[in-house]
Amino acid sequence: MPSGLISPSLLRRFADIVGGANALTRADDQAPYLREWRDRYIGKTPVVLRPGTTDEVSRIVALANAHAIGVVPQGGNTGLVGGQIPSQTGDQIVLSLARMKKVRDVDSAGGTMIVEAGVTLLEAQNAAEGVGRLFPLSLASEGSAMIGGVLATNAGGTGVLAYGNARHLALGLEAVLADGRIWNGLRRLKKDNTGYDLRDLLVGSEGTLGVITAAALKLFPIPAERETAIVAVESPAAALKLFRLAEAEAGPALTGFEIWAHRAQEFALRYMKGMRDPFVDAYPWYVLIELSHVSPRSPAVRELESLLTVAHAQDLVQDAAIARSLQQGQDFWRLRDSFSEAQKGAGGSIKHDISVPIAQIPVFLERAATIVERVSPGARPVPFGHFGDGNLHYNISQPEGGDREAFLALWEPMSEAIFELVSDLGGSISAEHGIGQMKREALRLHKSPVELDMMRAIKTALDPKGILNPGKLL
Repeated sequence: MPSGLISPSLLRRFADIVGGANALTRADDQAPYLREWRDRYIGKTPVVLRPGTTDEVSRIVALANAHAIGVVPQGGNTGLVGGQIPSQTGDQIVLSLARMKKVRDVDSAGGTMIVEAGVTLLEAQNAAEGVGRLFPLSLASEGSAMIGGVLATNAGGTGVLAYGNARHLALGLEAVLADGRIWNGLRRLKKDNTGYDLRDLLVGSEGTLGVITAAALKLFPIPAERETAIVAVESPAAALKLFRLAEAEAGPALTGFEIWAHRAQEFALRYMKGMRDPFVDAYPWYVLIELSHVSPRSPAVRELESLLTVAHAQDLVQDAAIARSLQQGQDFWRLRDSFSEAQKGAGGSIKHDISVPIAQIPVFLERAATIVERVSPGARPVPFGHFGDGNLHYNISQPEGGDREAFLALWEPMSEAIFELVSDLGGSISAEHGIGQMKREALRLHKSPVELDMMRAIKTALDPKGILNPGKLL
């Protein structure tokens, strides 16, 4: 951990790089950058720096490196593991990339665009749509999550099944290294077999190996048709069979397959405004299926209806609601995206972002429910997630009427037990949120010594003074 202290004269040198208006030292101005949205992590800093160019980022990082000052890169501050929040020591700089908003280039014919780190997912989607293309990375926080942050954490979202996660959507990167040098790797090549893949090294590194300042991203054809349905199923085992059937029947047209328990939907309907229940009756589990076709000659709605007819004949479906308009399809997705926020209304929540092999999802859910009841009798599991890529958000709400703080005090024993189960099933303790501060100790327990040694060797080679996002990941 770097231990450099920031003197008033050094603080002025940092401020001179970005200008006084973009060097935030007042507590009120800093507050939005020092607290993550769940209030689990709150930090301190002498200054929040808001550079507007890659050159300014380079000068900031070079100066910090020369004086052994920790630098915490931050995008839209939507991270869920505290990776974007400085420590309580108050000696780390927050480096906000939010002013770096340029869409440098959009190449419709080549199917690529180059955007800076502060461009939000929604802005990137709109830029692609403006030239008749699709940028498919989509999250509930897409209005505020920024490209630099989602690449630094290798975010997933709802389109991973068809398009891959953030790593698969980045062709090249521009980044500032720990010594301030700028690496221009903004290549738009699908094939480049010239040594180590430095892009993949930085994607998912959570700002500990370099500060991503821009990215070359893949674009895709906009689907001419997109059909959505919410299907009620009896169990996760039935959902697994339905998923395999959907793969076989729809092939690459299957672009979404989400699952959630009834309690997730119940909370959304109770605590979120404007939500409507697609069904008259309640069912134990639900699956959202989306089929997309680029060609209008392939009627997705008939394909979806055919799939559900076959599924019904195999007793895999208890009920189904097919979206009859674009708006209704968007409403189905809005219901799905509301589950995490809806849990706030139910009190304290212990959250897990895990992945297991798809065939193990029913086993995990059954065994995890037993663990929850053992650790906190009466606690309410609220599982939902991306069934098609094995990623579950296994969230747990406090017992109804229980004490919030007493429940949240069980975070560590609850997570340890859930992570043991995940490891036993060959899964990962972090599927798309990253490690940050929250899972740093858990990573040490669930990665092999060889893996950790390799990771530390890379960190030491690229950031020998340890200034980049100190105390995160490793």
